[in-house]
Amino acid sequence: MGKEILMRFGLDFERGGTHSARTMMLEDLQLLIASVQDGSATKESYIQSIEIDNCLGKRSGRTRKITARHLVELYSLDPNVALFRNLLFFWNRDQAGQPLLALLCAFVRDSILRLSAPFILSAEQGAVITTKSMAEFIEQQQPGRFSAATLKSTSQNLNSTWTKSGHLTGRVKKIRTRAKATAGSTAYALLLGYLNDIRGEALFESQYAKLLDCPIDRAVELAEEASRRGWIVLKRLGIVIEVSFPQLLTDQEMEWIREQNQTSHQFIQ
Repeated sequence: MGKEILMRFGLDFERGGTHSARTMMLEDLQLLIASVQDGSATKESYIQSIEIDNCLGKRSGRTRKITARHLVELYSLDPNVALFRNLLFFWNRDQAGQPLLALLCAFVRDSILRLSAPFILSAEQGAVITTKSMAEFIEQQQPGRFSAATLKSTSQNLNSTWTKSGHLTGRVKKIRTRAKATAGSTAYALLLGYLNDIRGEALFESQYAKLLDCPIDRAVELAEEASRRGWIVLKRLGIVIEVSFPQLLTDQEMEWIREQNQTSHQFIQ
């Protein structure tokens, strides 16, 4: 039941992943959101903007359909779904946070991207990350899952995504660097943890908070900034921290969370 509730919020547990064919498609997402300014836009509005209006400038109808499918896989594109609705909320308020916002959303919907995270996050600053080293890590985690050719292209896509998110720099030679967390991306990461039934200080130690690539005390500072802006509510009493999201979750979604609290904890694996 817990996993079913998480899926209502937009999280995905399928074994496949868009990164076997594409990156997290940050530039396409930026163009798409910029082209759909209607506050009442539906999922169909986003798909029409790609397939009919060709807002992304793709050459053929087939390419437009494939692009739409991948963007749906990564981001859902459904404003009725908490994951995408709140991505839009922060996207339009925190432009500097867009790379990490996209990564966080794609992370909970793409198992291949999740699989690669420990390799990137454990790498020391300044370390060289190659397609080969990424491929070796993926193969160690799931031996034989990919053919040699697919493993190589998947690893290239993953390294490109981690470059777009700010965890790597360099066009050919990829170097581990520190991503730039923002108030919006921090609040979104905390929200993802909250949806997974994580509470209090533990929100700043979740797998989502780790993607912010910053020390816990810095993440708390950014969360406090998000609270001052009215995006979330953060209360501190000594070392006790409480975070809530009245701006971001509907009454129905809060009811799902209460229902989830009655089940065992569920975390993405």
